[in-house]
Amino acid sequence: MRILIVSDAWYPQRNGVIRVLESLIEALEKRGHVLGMITPNRFTTIPCPSYSEIPLALFPYRGVKRQIQAFAPQALHIATEGPLGSAARRWCLNHKVPFTTAYHTKFPEYIHERTKLPLNWLYAGIRRFHKPAHTVMAPSPSVYRELTARNFPHVQPWAHGVNVEVFTPQPKDFLQLPRPIHMFVGRIAVEKNIPAFLDLELPGSKVVVGRGPQKNTLQKHYPHVHFFDTNNDTELVQLFSSADVFVFPSLTDTFGLVMLEAMACGVPVAAYPVTGPLDVMQLDGPGENAMGCLDFDLTLAIQKALGKSPAACRAYAMNFSWERVADQFLAFLAPIETRDALPAPLTAEEVEGS
Repeated sequence: MRILIVSDAWYPQRNGVIRVLESLIEALEKRGHVLGMITPNRFTTIPCPSYSEIPLALFPYRGVKRQIQAFAPQALHIATEGPLGSAARRWCLNHKVPFTTAYHTKFPEYIHERTKLPLNWLYAGIRRFHKPAHTVMAPSPSVYRELTARNFPHVQPWAHGVNVEVFTPQPKDFLQLPRPIHMFVGRIAVEKNIPAFLDLELPGSKVVVGRGPQKNTLQKHYPHVHFFDTNNDTELVQLFSSADVFVFPSLTDTFGLVMLEAMACGVPVAAYPVTGPLDVMQLDGPGENAMGCLDFDLTLAIQKALGKSPAACRAYAMNFSWERVADQFLAFLAPIETRDALPAPLTAEEVEGS
């Protein structure tokens, strides 16, 4: 099948959405499917306000139209709600072509955090975006329940996975810091609630790995914290493995793939009992299991997570296969029955003028 994915998030960015897409694409291509991508890399872009590392495509409709018609997909999936996702949605509606969407990110909460606009208004806009989709893929059971409660139609829970061949336990001595080493890995932005972790009185060392608009501010406010960045999985796995506990303070993630990556490296997790951690840890509320602890008292969660079995963490992560993720994704797609359902490709004059 020829599958076209439209995403406003792509390289050189590094985030959970991209990790999901790259792993999904790899799994689908192994099965013989042909994947195409529409990303900001082929458009004129401007930095996203308040988050300059995210490029936003400028006036992308004609370019999106050209790429869709050139690829002639048999299924079309819109991964993000940004300018490219909106252009692809508009094209599909104009030409009565079915499509699917995914709800990877809690944009209403993120925008509310920055602007204080009412959440109900913001959710109404996001609901309108997803309403025409054949299927809205929700990355966890909790998000599925939340979207259903907010009257999103056609929502289906969609599993996530981790590449356990890449994320494997490594020696602990990559970081020569006082132990225990408490680590956060992810986007360094206000919505990740990182100060809730950095403000804690903890023995040993605190480590933050990643990049984002809040990094410089946090480095100035927390000079005792060790900040790292990496562009490759080899070093990322070494950093993960060097930690004694992975601390995930976010209150707004839809899933939190980094928690699975940490566990695949044999590192237990401490987090709040909210959407994302509850799904990853498969707990109904505050509590602990062999892989870590969830508690509204994050210090207590960390204390209980320390010392959990690395082998148990690794064994648990092994259950999250990208093959299962790909199976569900294919089942959710809305096939475009024949190539005749698509408009003819653009003429040379149209291409040159776009």
